[in-house]
Amino acid sequence: QVQLVESGGGLVQPGGSLKLSCAASGSIFRFSVMGWYRQAPGKQRELVARISSGGVTYYADTVKGRFTISRDNAKNTMYLQIDSLKPEDTAVYYCKIMHLEVWGQGTLVTVSS
Repeated sequence: QVQLVESGGGLVQPGGSLKLSCAASGSIFRFSVMGWYRQAPGKQRELVARISSGGVTYYADTVKGRFTISRDNAKNTMYLQIDSLKPEDTAVYYCKIMHLEVWGQGTLVTVSS
């Protein structure tokens, strides 16, 4: 059974940065397209970035230039570097194995002064 555990969320001021991590169990990670999603209060969950097993990336227009997705297959870990945070980035951030209905528990990012 594959499990995903996110970490790194917190309270940060506008303009600040955070680096989220997603640790995966099992060997499937290195072969999988992985994604970061977020769900803001009262809104639907949305894809913000994804990365292929070989490191090809995709970003939603709303985060392009501020978010950087990366992965370390040797550590079974995916990352999301978030820079120039805005209040509208406030959300629970989830990681997902894209071809499976496997989600982490989420990590809360709150952007507020």
